[in-house]
Amino acid sequence: MGKILVMDHPLIQHKLSILREVSTGSKEFRALISEIANLICYEATRDLPLEEVEITTPICKTKAKVLSGKKLAVVPILRAGLGMVDGMLTLVPSAKVGHIGLYRDPETLKPVEYYCKLPADIGEREVFVVDPMLATGGSAIDAITQIKKRGPKHIKFLGIIAAPEGLKALSEAHPDVDIFVAALDEKLNEHGYIVPGLGDAGDRIFGTK
Repeated sequence: MGKILVMDHPLIQHKLSILREVSTGSKEFRALISEIANLICYEATRDLPLEEVEITTPICKTKAKVLSGKKLAVVPILRAGLGMVDGMLTLVPSAKVGHIGLYRDPETLKPVEYYCKLPADIGEREVFVVDPMLATGGSAIDAITQIKKRGPKHIKFLGIIAAPEGLKALSEAHPDVDIFVAALDEKLNEHGYIVPGLGDAGDRIFGTK
């Protein structure tokens, strides 16, 4: 069973409050999304394997720990997930980046896939699927289903705000996937938006509304 972690770090909560504010403009919104993604990535990579190597400090030779070469991939769900990529790559710059394009049908609220491009060796990588909003869970479920077809053994989902409905749906559909989010909000409204949420993350990142 995958773990579910709602992060309550003071820095994340502070940045999240500014992110939610309706008066926060696109430039600041983009920066905050990236910063919060960076902090969530720090927690989500806590279990990466290490190996011991010998290094030389200015004083002497010594043993030290380094990442054991496990290959990583970051897969944003387009388009809002793009806002989290730079924050992730700041910590794991050698990760490859794939893309999955999904939009939500306004009538059914179900995800419709329109694009999928993943690293050729995705099956050998630990995959971090990123999307700021986990609302109904449909997009995340579909994206992870598509990725699993390519064979990776370890997948984690990183989001910023989740609704209880989406969190439940994702954990039931993919019980082997660890889920990391910055906040668990109250509910979904009749239009499928998270309440209190922050509105449409894609529109606010890219200034399209």
